[in-house]
Amino acid sequence: MSEQIEGIHHVTAIAGDPQHNVDFYTGVLGLRLVKLTVNFDDPGTYHLYFGDEAGRPGTILTFFPWPGAPRGRRGVGQATGVAFSVPAGALAYWSERLDRHGVAREEPRDRFGQAVLPFLDPDGLSLELVAHEAAAQAPRNGGPVPPEVAIRGFFGVTLAEEGYERTAAMLTRTLGFRLVGEEGSRFRFATGAGACGGVVDLACLPDAAPGHTAVGCVHHVAWRAATPEAQAARRGQLIQAGLNVTPAIDRKYFRSIYFREPGGVLFEIATDPPGFAVDEPADELGSHLMLPAWLEPARARVERALPPLRLPQPLHAR
Repeated sequence: MSEQIEGIHHVTAIAGDPQHNVDFYTGVLGLRLVKLTVNFDDPGTYHLYFGDEAGRPGTILTFFPWPGAPRGRRGVGQATGVAFSVPAGALAYWSERLDRHGVAREEPRDRFGQAVLPFLDPDGLSLELVAHEAAAQAPRNGGPVPPEVAIRGFFGVTLAEEGYERTAAMLTRTLGFRLVGEEGSRFRFATGAGACGGVVDLACLPDAAPGHTAVGCVHHVAWRAATPEAQAARRGQLIQAGLNVTPAIDRKYFRSIYFREPGGVLFEIATDPPGFAVDEPADELGSHLMLPAWLEPARARVERALPPLRLPQPLHAR
């Protein structure tokens, strides 16, 4: 077995209206907008990053908003669920809060001995809150959700697979996950302590249709590498396992490599450094449109192409 991967770095999904996206994740879920930038591969599209106070790896949910684009379809070959970690006993608060904001949700349920609250974001992205004792990471300060019940970061993701065996082998042999539970056609794998960003559920769905990635769908799941050197070593292991892996790409806030796991889900491995404070003060994160150096000469054109966006009040202005 390879050395364990360090858990989720970030998850990226596709949204519709960027204002609805910002209002929901900051105003309803209480996350912080930690970076306002553009899709480096498509500068006419925002790239919005939400996370904890500092945008630490393991807390970051990002979006490419495509206004007017059609809804996608969840299915096999996709990450079909994103789960956040909250403290034990917090789901009563969250059920009431989601109801008050008109959020489509289901009743809490038990999964692998933990209480889970499923709900949808405004674009139909499937989200969950998982309540458990290990939700110890410090919550966001100054947000609209009381700290004692606030989101602590990711719990894990669910991958829908036509057949789970090859993906399971890749997770355990190449990324260092371990099988920790089975419930029906759902197989749970974990890395590290098995919580706060370290869980992958494989849902084996041989009769389900393939997914179509568009609005309301996860685009990719990124895993952590502590350093560029650790990322390079992991890339070598992936290639040795027969996977096609991109070279490292500079994303300004981290370096990334990409590959598809055997079931078709797009994976990324992203470095922890340099982080989101590399180009703006920590107390102003998310309050300015930040561009990579190669796009700065075209800033006026880029800004004209982007829809107007009302931002949350930055911390230093409160």
